[in-house]
Amino acid sequence: MKFTLRARLSLFVATAALVGCAAMAASPAQVSDGALVGPNGMSLYTFDRDAMGSGKSVCNGPCATNWPPLMASDMDKGGGDYSVITRDDGKKQWAYKGKPLYFWVKDGKPGDRTGDGFNNVWKLARP
Repeated sequence: MKFTLRARLSLFVATAALVGCAAMAASPAQVSDGALVGPNGMSLYTFDRDAMGSGKSVCNGPCATNWPPLMASDMDKGGGDYSVITRDDGKKQWAYKGKPLYFWVKDGKPGDRTGDGFNNVWKLARP
């Protein structure tokens, strides 16, 4: 099957648009019972020591073992209240209204919120 240059260009543009939309289409979090949850239904948290809008997470190493980041792919793009930041290790993480988002390792099932208020610096992420 032969394609003209114009047909190939149109196909390329359409494919690129679909790939770009797919990377942005899914929201990284949903709202459940007044709080943000990840795609797995687990509660999401923010860390008071992260400076809003800095594009940085200060929760690395052992902190990130207990508070796993809501990871983003290299193809993910922010939109609306969501943005993508680059962590110290070069990996990508989702942020909501400028605050990086995390899970709490001690939450065992969707709906658990045991990290809310932990050490007076971890808060349930709310829309």
